[in-house]
Amino acid sequence: MPDQPSARTITVTGTGTAEAPPDLLTMSVGVECRRDSVGAAYSEAGTASSAVSGVLRQHGVGDADIRTSGLNVRPELIWRDGEGQRVAGYVASSMLTVRLRQVASASAVIGDVIEAGGDDVRLNGLELGFSDESAVVALARAAAWEEAVAAAEQFASLASARLGAVVSVAEHADLPGPVPVARIMRAAATEALSVEAGQASIGATITVVWELLG
Repeated sequence: MPDQPSARTITVTGTGTAEAPPDLLTMSVGVECRRDSVGAAYSEAGTASSAVSGVLRQHGVGDADIRTSGLNVRPELIWRDGEGQRVAGYVASSMLTVRLRQVASASAVIGDVIEAGGDDVRLNGLELGFSDESAVVALARAAAWEEAVAAAEQFASLASARLGAVVSVAEHADLPGPVPVARIMRAAATEALSVEAGQASIGATITVVWELLG
């Protein structure tokens, strides 16, 4: 028997993005104390970290949204001619990762955190996101689908054919793009920092296979 002709298909990849106002801000707050002794460095780092945590809780940040990591105590070494390497002091440091679920109040929270920790506090970065990104992901998928359909219909028309049933759909992990970060503005040296949330985006990429008819 002659071989049956294989079904014709068309494969198209579509990408889409969706934007929405972020409702979650994750900030990294470091505490770093340089003191003459290990005990003093460790104790005062703990005091500064507790002050920062206390301010966060005053602003309604729950325990589940405050995570401590990277606790470290190390000697600070210097080199002096004729003496070699010597210990100049000790540095105690830790990191707090904090999730703020009220983005609009982020400026006030950050200002109070810096005031509470004083010169021992380091603001290492801010990242915007979503507490539940499923709705935004759904919009990105819909945009990716529309792009794939439009391209497939054009290719089918160029081939003097038409689209049949969908054979398969595969979603690909979205490649990491620029991380959405909070925009920090300072109007003047004497004024507080202002965080502008703006929009954050999520992307989706799908590959769709259709039957090609006609």
